[in-house]
Amino acid sequence: MPTSESAHTFQVDLRGLVDLLSHHLYSSPRVYLRELLQNAVDAITARQAAAPGSPATITVRTGETLTVTDTGIGLTEADVHRFLATIGRSSKRSADGSLDGSGLDAARGDFIGQFGIGLLACFVVADEITVLSRSAADPAAPAVEWRGHSDGRYTIRTLPASAVPEPGTTVRLTPRADNAEWTTPQQVVSLARHYGGLLRYEVTVVGPHGETHQVNETPPWEQTHRSPLARREAMAAYGRHLFDFTPLDSIELDLPAAGLRGVAYVLPTAMSPAQRAGHRVHLKGMLLTDQAPELLPEWAFFVRCVVDTTSLRPTASREALYEDGTLSAVRDALGERIRDWLTGLAASDPSLLHRFIDTHHLAVKALARYDDELLRIVLPWLPFETTDGNVTLEEFARAHPTVLVTRSVEEFRQVAPIASAAGLGVVNGGYTYDRDLVHRLPEIRPGTAVTDLDPATVTAHLDAVDPSAELRAAAFLAVARETISVHDCDVVLRDFQPVTAPALLLDNREARHERTRSSLAADSDGLWADILGSLREETPRAQLVLNHLNPLVRQAITIAERGLAVTTAEALYGQALLLSRRPLRASESALLNRAFIGLLTHAMHTGTAAPGSEPRKEL
Repeated sequence: MPTSESAHTFQVDLRGLVDLLSHHLYSSPRVYLRELLQNAVDAITARQAAAPGSPATITVRTGETLTVTDTGIGLTEADVHRFLATIGRSSKRSADGSLDGSGLDAARGDFIGQFGIGLLACFVVADEITVLSRSAADPAAPAVEWRGHSDGRYTIRTLPASAVPEPGTTVRLTPRADNAEWTTPQQVVSLARHYGGLLRYEVTVVGPHGETHQVNETPPWEQTHRSPLARREAMAAYGRHLFDFTPLDSIELDLPAAGLRGVAYVLPTAMSPAQRAGHRVHLKGMLLTDQAPELLPEWAFFVRCVVDTTSLRPTASREALYEDGTLSAVRDALGERIRDWLTGLAASDPSLLHRFIDTHHLAVKALARYDDELLRIVLPWLPFETTDGNVTLEEFARAHPTVLVTRSVEEFRQVAPIASAAGLGVVNGGYTYDRDLVHRLPEIRPGTAVTDLDPATVTAHLDAVDPSAELRAAAFLAVARETISVHDCDVVLRDFQPVTAPALLLDNREARHERTRSSLAADSDGLWADILGSLREETPRAQLVLNHLNPLVRQAITIAERGLAVTTAEALYGQALLLSRRPLRASESALLNRAFIGLLTHAMHTGTAAPGSEPRKEL
């Protein structure tokens, strides 16, 4: 039995579609004005292509109703049936991508909108839309009126040509009460300037009392200036107006192949790499988005851009950039332009380079890791935390031919005072990018040696004490080693500077990892404890190095009473922990409390002022 087919047409719930647009496609109802301006610009572009020199103005009138009038190509009755009565069809393209309905050969790239849903967005703020249009392509055609409602109803009627004296289109909205805030005169002026500030055709907003507002202007990069300094000042003034900050510098952007021009403004304050700046992107003059972090490489988080482009593609909502090969190429090219500006500062403006690095050294370090040329130029200028203070690597390497670098901030905190007193040159490599960059110093400065700091290197610079002094301290050291061994730590006695440091805690990452494993194993049971136990490694133990030159240590090693010796050893270990500035575990905090309580209790019960001092006389 033969099968039969019948053709059907999708039924569109216009209210549901409007809800989809307003709550999911568009970020805010305010985009309605952008869509109206966009359609007006495209209509004028079409007329200019057919008849160069035609009028090119857009007028927005506010009041009880809102109207947008353009001097564009206009629509015939047939155009209205094709374009305004069919959801999703655009008058700016046909199936093969050429202009549909106008008979023009202009490329699609001349137009901003390419999705055919712009007018539909106006139902977000209005229940009724009226389009009154007269075609410039067919002067004999009558004017036509299309009146649409948000429930899907529409009417079309023709009018005598005298009803619309000049070709063009007027769109009239009757605002809906629940979204009336978006169609107030003040809001319309603000939105028109926000979206249409760089449009190439004149845009005027007329208020309810006849007051006029010119909303668009020529950007400074397209203006002629009397001098390079005047141009630079104009760029900076535009940045202050746009972003509300005074830029550290302005970088002009010009990519003719991508049809892109604009300015990158260097932020005057430091910014976290995780907080990428939003950039303003205009598409053929119309603002696409003011939040486009994908425009620049991630490392360029220290600038904020405003650009106008003809080649980048928008997403369907026209509120973001479409990620494709063109955007990737533009991103790389803009990154190269910012990199060239940065490398050029070393020769053209060293003082500005200093100010920039003081503010954005983290960004420069991030970039220099992967850019050999930039590394060569800026590495000597970058500040690092060292045992000589915050200095540049160039200055530090002149004083220390062998540069030692720690793997963590904690290691640097442990050894910095001792290393400095011993004349060792140590750089804190615990901050982001620092260790990698310091290790590349020999590439820039031949003859400089860079090596990771090992605790044994510091220990080797500590002087051994006199054997007789070691013998006198043997009893206390034995108690101290027994007491501190539960923390996977040995105790040794050395002479070192500064005298004010009573003890030094030396360890490395392996020793810290082993302590963490032991702590977790002690707090676990069953299978997990067995697993942690199987991971035990024979790693170098940490060392508590007591400073024999310190008066407190000299008093401590004379203690003969075991209880006081245990408490004193714990107190010295706790003080060394605090000096290392590392986070304390619960057991270490308990040790500190126990040690100080023990010393206080001993002093109160024995009547001694301090370990090793004369007994206090009773009055």
